[in-house]
Amino acid sequence: MKMYVFIILSLFFSIGFSQDKAYTEEEVSVSKWIDGTLLSPNNNERPNLAIIIAGSGPTNRNGNQNFLKNNSLKKLAEGLTNNGIATFRYDKRIVKQILQNNVSKDIMFDDFVQDAKDVVDYFKTNSNYNNIYVIGHSQGSLVGMLAAKDQVNGFISLAGAGNNIGDVIIEQIGKTAPMFSEDTERVIANLKEGKTTTEYPMALGSIFSTDLQPFMINWMSYYPSELITELNMPVLIINGTKDLQVSVNEAELLKKANDKAELVIIENMNHVLFEIEGDDLENSKSYNESFREISPMLISSVTEFINQQK
Repeated sequence: MKMYVFIILSLFFSIGFSQDKAYTEEEVSVSKWIDGTLLSPNNNERPNLAIIIAGSGPTNRNGNQNFLKNNSLKKLAEGLTNNGIATFRYDKRIVKQILQNNVSKDIMFDDFVQDAKDVVDYFKTNSNYNNIYVIGHSQGSLVGMLAAKDQVNGFISLAGAGNNIGDVIIEQIGKTAPMFSEDTERVIANLKEGKTTTEYPMALGSIFSTDLQPFMINWMSYYPSELITELNMPVLIINGTKDLQVSVNEAELLKKANDKAELVIIENMNHVLFEIEGDDLENSKSYNESFREISPMLISSVTEFINQQK
């Protein structure tokens, strides 16, 4: 019996240690604001590189924020690097400020764009990569469009809006809290004109607080469906049918604006890149369920798009 147990344990440890990662992992500091993780595939001296830009809020390099941990962007990066594509994902600058207990009230949307441009510039000076691609998730889609223009070899919009963010908010409030629709439309109209206001529903303070309004004004100055027409590069647009935050219509609007772009709609994929078979409750709960695997079709679609470019 003892010999049998010994053999089983020996097999277990030999299997465990033989399953080495197919990539190396390195921490990279791009600027005083931006720290991230670079994954480089083994046995590929000059791979393609995908820079992953996170969505709205204090989102870290792994796709997590506050008490919501799903590791969606970490899983995206690892999935791509396992397929031979180097990846770099980074914490948004506000994450570092929170960790340092020194959050600036003057952060603007353009700061996120500049950070993304700094990341692109950092890797463009490195000759280790064949082509460089930008993958922007949610808010990061718009940030990525602005950073990618004339600078990289391809762009991927992942759950990115086609409409102006003001119009997206109006649509979301209309679905989730229709009693505030009229007030929302009024506030958005003011912000689009560059005007701040103190007259907004307290229930919507997380969107319209006076501290946030300069940021929102800056964000609303950009129209994704116009910007995507200016990208003279291969473009891939991806959205899921169970995305509670960005509908398939937004992806279709981006595709209509740039008819050369590829459009992939993934059945049952939600905003944090998981495939959901159940209802909206299961969908919402998944935002904090890091045990889930992200959509295999997402990994294969992005891999195929990047590898087909010359």
